Amino acid sequence: MNSLLFENGKYKSDNSRVTWLGRLLPSLTYYSKMAAIVLRSSLQAQRGVYTVQKWQESSCEIIRGLESVGVDFNIIGEDSIAAVSGPCVFIGNHMSTLETFSLPAIILPHINTTFIIKKSLVEYPVFKHIMKSSNPIVVERTNAREDLKIVMEEGIKRLKEGFSVIVFPQTTRTFEFDHSKFNTIGIKLAKRADVPVIPLALKTNAWGNGKLIKDFGKIDPTKKVHFAFGKSIRISGNGKEEHAAVISFIEKHLEEWQQ
Repeated sequence: MNSLLFENGKYKSDNSRVTWLGRLLPSLTYYSKMAAIVLRSSLQAQRGVYTVQKWQESSCEIIRGLESVGVDFNIIGEDSIAAVSGPCVFIGNHMSTLETFSLPAIILPHINTTFIIKKSLVEYPVFKHIMKSSNPIVVERTNAREDLKIVMEEGIKRLKEGFSVIVFPQTTRTFEFDHSKFNTIGIKLAKRADVPVIPLALKTNAWGNGKLIKDFGKIDPTKKVHFAFGKSIRISGNGKEEHAAVISFIEKHLEEWQQ
């Protein structure tokens, strides 16, 4: 199956997908599958045939691969995406590599989308071809003022072209949410482009940080993966209330998921 089956905007993993080898060696089993998916997708991207549909399908395969080693997904609020009639800005917290791989499977069935990403992701061997094919907004992460300029110019361009933009306002991935480091770049982009914002809360620490390569760490099936999408918000005034609402949405769900 190349798409996730949602009921009333919700998706929950089917535990019958777990394999015996996945239970025994979750990280090795998953990364073996992931490597095959990434290699195939990269070759397609180099040939210019890695379409939006193929991106969605490979993202779904990533989720299936994680489920096969016992990682449970709980996704709510997909109907909030379906209810938006045009491009929007998704604003969420950022925990791990998992959301970068998984979000296309959830969002692309409704609207085309892209990420704001750091330059290193379009320089990774093999993986760079996939990222470049998604028409991302690339920032250096060395000059905040220059990055803001790039996001405003390129973000508005993408939104006018019909792409939604996924923004992770934190300066780096972290398992702990600190709202003081959650900047307003997504709110500013949505206001300037006159498009709505969809709050996104996520808990993806089932995919850990690696010791040698930060992006690829231990896969821990004892930790559930959660995604929650809020109802769309239009920006009015200076956007402070909307920024606070996004933060409140994220904090509320993270607290619930700790219970």
